[in-house]
Amino acid sequence: MTQLALQTDPWQFAVQVDSLKIPIEYAKTATPMPSRRAHRTSSNSSTSTPKFQPAARGRECYHCHQWVEDKEQHDCWTTTERALTLELSEDLMDAWERLRETASEFGEQRIYASHNSIMFSRKACYFFVRPKKKFLEIWFFLGRNLKAPTVRKTVQSSKLKVAHMVQVTHRDQVEPPLTDWLKEAFDNSELLSSKRKVRSRKTK
Repeated sequence: MTQLALQTDPWQFAVQVDSLKIPIEYAKTATPMPSRRAHRTSSNSSTSTPKFQPAARGRECYHCHQWVEDKEQHDCWTTTERALTLELSEDLMDAWERLRETASEFGEQRIYASHNSIMFSRKACYFFVRPKKKFLEIWFFLGRNLKAPTVRKTVQSSKLKVAHMVQVTHRDQVEPPLTDWLKEAFDNSELLSSKRKVRSRKTK
């Protein structure tokens, strides 16, 4: 089960780890090898017991698959907005700049990079962008299920929120109805988050 999970997408693997309670940290063990050093023996003494090398301890990062030694600090999750958009084509960069500028005008919010996404958040994230080689993958959260040709995928992310995915390849696509949906997501973000908290308290 663990070997299959390691071959999947890091995010999917993280979900599997949480659901199946598979430990993330692993101990890298080495096969004990006898010492090659010659031991002096006498006619009255027996041969010495072979020496064993201690096992190396650490873990394999399930994001970048790099081996991290025990007690060594490692953080490949943190990234920057510039690093995620550095290799975008000219058309995609224009689309990204227009998208960021449009969203920034909605009001006070926090824009930051996390792993392979750029997050737009109030108290909770209301949409995020995953820069790809051929398009910008945009996910936004609404309190309703949209049915539109440009919406390629929808996911019920919670009891109140539905995540919608749209792909953008040119700056001319950053216009209504996409910008209207993003503004709706911004306006309803705190309302949907507060309703979720109230419901969770009542269930307790």
